[in-house]
Amino acid sequence: MKNKPAILGGDPVADTKIGIARPLLPNFEKLSDGIQSILESGMVTKGRYLKAFEEAVAAHLQVKHAVAVSSCTSGLMLTYTGLELKGEVIVPSFTFMATVSALIWAGLHPIFVDVDRRTTNLNPIAVESSITPNTSCIVAVHTFGNPADIDSLQEIADRHKLKLIFDAAHGFGSLYGDVPVGCQGNAQVFSLSPTKLLIAGEGGIVATNNDQLAEKIRIGREYGNDGHYNSIFPGINARMPEFNALMGLHSLSGLEDAVRHRNRIATIFHKELGRLPGVAFQEVLRGNRCSYKDFSITIDQENFGLTRDELTLSLAAENVDTRKYYDPPLHRQTAYIKYDGGHLPQTDWLSNNILSLPIWSSMREEVALNICRAIQRIQKNARTIHEVISRS
Repeated sequence: MKNKPAILGGDPVADTKIGIARPLLPNFEKLSDGIQSILESGMVTKGRYLKAFEEAVAAHLQVKHAVAVSSCTSGLMLTYTGLELKGEVIVPSFTFMATVSALIWAGLHPIFVDVDRRTTNLNPIAVESSITPNTSCIVAVHTFGNPADIDSLQEIADRHKLKLIFDAAHGFGSLYGDVPVGCQGNAQVFSLSPTKLLIAGEGGIVATNNDQLAEKIRIGREYGNDGHYNSIFPGINARMPEFNALMGLHSLSGLEDAVRHRNRIATIFHKELGRLPGVAFQEVLRGNRCSYKDFSITIDQENFGLTRDELTLSLAAENVDTRKYYDPPLHRQTAYIKYDGGHLPQTDWLSNNILSLPIWSSMREEVALNICRAIQRIQKNARTIHEVISRS
């Protein structure tokens, strides 16, 4: 039964579910002194660990300012308003909903444009063709940790006098050339939630070299209060607690090991799954490094023998968890369908055919090989599996 897929009655490759993500968290002993210090000080927010964390992240990203906030979403909201954007903002539809929900909250009009199917990132040609006199900004995404085409987007933004912001939610550990993503554009906004490589429990970082924007973010995360009980603009509560900053500091110390390990796991996936017909991978531009916050493949039904959704069902029977990022894309979601995305063929194709596989910063190679073995034997029995699913 070893070579028979579980959906056809064979034994699953795992006795318990292989989750899509597993946060790499420090032992309590590593945090205990810091936690005791926080409690004894009575400063559970805006204390020394927040300052230390912001300074350490700024040094890591090679950027002047790293402002810690309560989430990547709140960081995007404050960045959009802090740069005083108006009118239309060019953005991919192939991204997480927060990229655009924050735009709507800031009173902006998203203009959805297509991505490059190979990289899954914003297509600079599509960007340029969508610019109008009402355009104020380009928002690009480092999808799954794959650095966007920063130089091309910056050249377009400069030529048209537009702001350039990066949703870098997946970006910690990613390199653009030999430089961390984070110091490019007007600002980059990172996530520190449990599925990321750098984890603070919850939280975000706004990275920028713009002194004025950094100050606006700091004031904006305090309700817009300038320190004299006077809101100089409408802000929000987007403070990061000391405990989260402490956890983030410890996580930052292990970031390089985490991204190197994920790249080793990604190499296994490329080697083992690259032998199969109909399987393709996200392309990382030469010289860059992907953080592999997610590892995603695309499935060509004609060559693989199954649809992406049929593979998803088959892997579930193997106790392998998966995600369909991003299906549906934003321009087909209820909240955003009124912002007509027009014809986005690459986005639609990706959303129908992409599948994210489990990957963690502590994943054993044996686990990755078992996932590959499951996909290999599913593909080998594709015709029979398709018939079984069709009858169910």
